[in-house]
Amino acid sequence: MKSNNKDNPIDIRPFGYAISLINGKWKMHILFWILHEDILRYNELKRRLGNVSYKMLSNQLKELEADGVIFRNEYPQIPPKVEYSLTELGISLMPILDALCAWGHEHVPDDWELK
Repeated sequence: MKSNNKDNPIDIRPFGYAISLINGKWKMHILFWILHEDILRYNELKRRLGNVSYKMLSNQLKELEADGVIFRNEYPQIPPKVEYSLTELGISLMPILDALCAWGHEHVPDDWELK
């Protein structure tokens, strides 16, 4: 897939756009859990992610929402209830996430631990 043709430069924009949607320490983890649970509340997501700070999780969720990857549904009640789910754009990213998971299953060393 290499192209050294100087008359036909490589368009990096599609790759850059795709990476911008998932670029962030926790975004892929967030998408993984929402994919597997369909709908997650903030605290459920926080529990599944573990070491993520509240501020980092909030920022990553805001970015995913702003990019149209996830949907934030806020219910007007006390205490506040907020649920997150995938948008159509987010769902369209899932074959890529599935491919990464399949690759990981094939190549993860036996002694590797999630940090």
